[in-house]
Amino acid sequence: MTALKETRYVIDKLSWMRAQGIWPNGLRYLWTDAFGVVLLVSLYAESGERKYLDEAESLVAEVGRVLGRPRGIRIGQAPDRDGQYFHYLAMWLYALAVLGRHIADYRRIGVELALQIHSAFVLPGRGVIWKMKEDLSGPYPGYGLGALDAFDGYVSYRLLDETALRAQIADMRLLITRSAPGLHITQDLGLGMMLWMTQFFPAEDWAATQKARCLETLDGMWVEEGYFCREPGARRVRFAFTNYGVSVGLQAVGAMPRRVSSLNAYFETYRSGDQYDREAISHVMACSSHFPGYLLRDYAAPRQVLTTPMA
Repeated sequence: MTALKETRYVIDKLSWMRAQGIWPNGLRYLWTDAFGVVLLVSLYAESGERKYLDEAESLVAEVGRVLGRPRGIRIGQAPDRDGQYFHYLAMWLYALAVLGRHIADYRRIGVELALQIHSAFVLPGRGVIWKMKEDLSGPYPGYGLGALDAFDGYVSYRLLDETALRAQIADMRLLITRSAPGLHITQDLGLGMMLWMTQFFPAEDWAATQKARCLETLDGMWVEEGYFCREPGARRVRFAFTNYGVSVGLQAVGAMPRRVSSLNAYFETYRSGDQYDREAISHVMACSSHFPGYLLRDYAAPRQVLTTPMA
């Protein structure tokens, strides 16, 4: 499967989002902004236009200004998006690693963030706490260990700096070695993100096992109308942004190209009738589905672009 490079779609969608005040000029939300940074850096690599790299840097600065805390980064700007999620932070670390391919100092910034948050979230030998209080003083009430969080950290840490984060990577490696054999994911976005992670270290046992399981589960979740259902047994439940996450995962491993095209077409006209029709997460994830760029391990820029240290 050849990954999609529908950059005209993305540029038009970005213009529409700005005009509507949705993104990047809407409320900050760490997950969306992480994908957005990767998208902007990918557009820079694809086009050679410096404005996209400048926009990515501005977005990183704005996330730090609005969501940054003495340790870590808040989930989002809205009042109900308090606390910190590890998997959001891990995705942000990935975005910083991508930006760091062109402006090297962002890797250092990512390493510093990883070192800030690791000991708060990780219980060595037990797991990774899914959600923490905003000051990282303890687990957010009612939340336990995350099923995919150790994988998230393992991948992002290794892509940032395997030397500086050697001890933290070892913590995550132990956790995934223990959990991967028995892990069966059944939720659409989790399946897509796990597939996405397996591309980076495909020869490792956990990646081979999870890739096969995820593809088998997703095959049973496909609805011929043009979407992946939320989970087995909920065939009428579907979300645009989670399907776009599945699309990214499928493109990462080169699977189900017809279904990727079908879901992109389906959700272009589908309306849920709720807040997700205008939420930035739906539209930024749509852009990632149509042009994954640096979300893919093997993405190569078609032209020489600037690589520079941070001033």
